[in-house]
Amino acid sequence: MTTDSEGKNWDSQLAEAILSLGESKFWPMLEGALKGLVNFDFVVIFGYRGDEVPVNLYNSFDPRRLDIHVIKYLDGPYLLDPFFQACRANNAPGLYRLKEIAPDRFYQSEYYRSYYKETDLAEEIGFLFRLPEDTYIVLSLMRVRSSSVFSGKEMKQLRSVEKTVRALTSQHWQYSEAMFSDSGTGFDQTIVQKRVNEVFKTFGTSILTSRECEVVGLVLRGYSSEAIADILGIAKGTVKTYRRSIYAKLGISSQSELFSMFISALQISPLSATGNSG
Repeated sequence: MTTDSEGKNWDSQLAEAILSLGESKFWPMLEGALKGLVNFDFVVIFGYRGDEVPVNLYNSFDPRRLDIHVIKYLDGPYLLDPFFQACRANNAPGLYRLKEIAPDRFYQSEYYRSYYKETDLAEEIGFLFRLPEDTYIVLSLMRVRSSSVFSGKEMKQLRSVEKTVRALTSQHWQYSEAMFSDSGTGFDQTIVQKRVNEVFKTFGTSILTSRECEVVGLVLRGYSSEAIADILGIAKGTVKTYRRSIYAKLGISSQSELFSMFISALQISPLSATGNSG
């Protein structure tokens, strides 16, 4: 249960959010309402649609964190983000802890060690909402390492308002989608962004079999050999055989090198890759 002061703060901020539906100040008002229930350090809201590059709808980051959580994220790491994958997998709407939707070896993956660990977060939780036209919005609340993780009581408080937040988010999207698309900052992808998706889909295809490419994608996302075996319906030993073959064909010997190779592939100039010249 919320305290009286928390409830009043939520109620007053919620009223402000309702009055600002369709306006740019809606997201800050909704952030304020949620802070009336629980404390958190940062909020970031992304829109996802299929394989398209996500759109940053709102964030409360300082410049350093903006570079990590938005700019670098959109350069390619989003492809390995458990929340992005949850949207692609059509997860049910709701509030999730990152660890609830992450692969079993996410915290040992190179994605976590090479990118996510740099975020210096104690925990990230996210409201996942599905909107029309296969669009998803993930509203993430974050706490830095100097803070504690969200308690069971706090998660219960947030889940008690999940339907309200979902309804408001859906209504705001209806009001603002056309304006958002007309601004030129919507889901239309630049050449560079299209290249990011193309790299992930084609990484290793010139020398790896289609099954090996499937394994590579799952390894990069942070799945263990056991989990990969379950997903693909094959034996764990077969997965290990695939991994040895993949490493041999790519001339590498570790998951770290595989991740580095993937990131390097993202850095190839999209113009040279498509044969265009300036």
